[in-house]
Amino acid sequence: MRGDSGPLVIEYGDYECPYCAKTDRMLAELPIVRVFRHFPVPSKHPRARPLALAAEAAGLQERFWEMHDSLFGDQGHLDDPHLWERAREFGLDLERFQADRRLTELDERVTRHFRSGVRAGVMSTPTLFVDGEAWPGVPKPELLERLRG
Repeated sequence: MRGDSGPLVIEYGDYECPYCAKTDRMLAELPIVRVFRHFPVPSKHPRARPLALAAEAAGLQERFWEMHDSLFGDQGHLDDPHLWERAREFGLDLERFQADRRLTELDERVTRHFRSGVRAGVMSTPTLFVDGEAWPGVPKPELLERLRG
């Protein structure tokens, strides 16, 4: 969870999705509380699940949001050597990061996120939920105004 005041926004996304990256930049400017849920779409984005696992592994060392921001901030460099470089930049224990990316617990977490999205009606990324209402796609002006309060 990121943010400590404002409306709660649950965001389903995929780190290879360019629309998710755009949405991420838009949400970063708003006074909201964000919860990110992984919704990897491997048929379109084959690295989406490994990237979700990398973000979760960074989270085990208290660096989820740093990894999250960097993955969306530079989608042209998402292969493993670039992940390790990011992990170094964030001061992560690299051996632990590498091992944690393969943890069954994290794989199950990503699967739970995906399944919760399917149950909630997510069909594409990004999809945001505000007050229980689904907003698929890049946020439209009326949603942004609503979130600004």
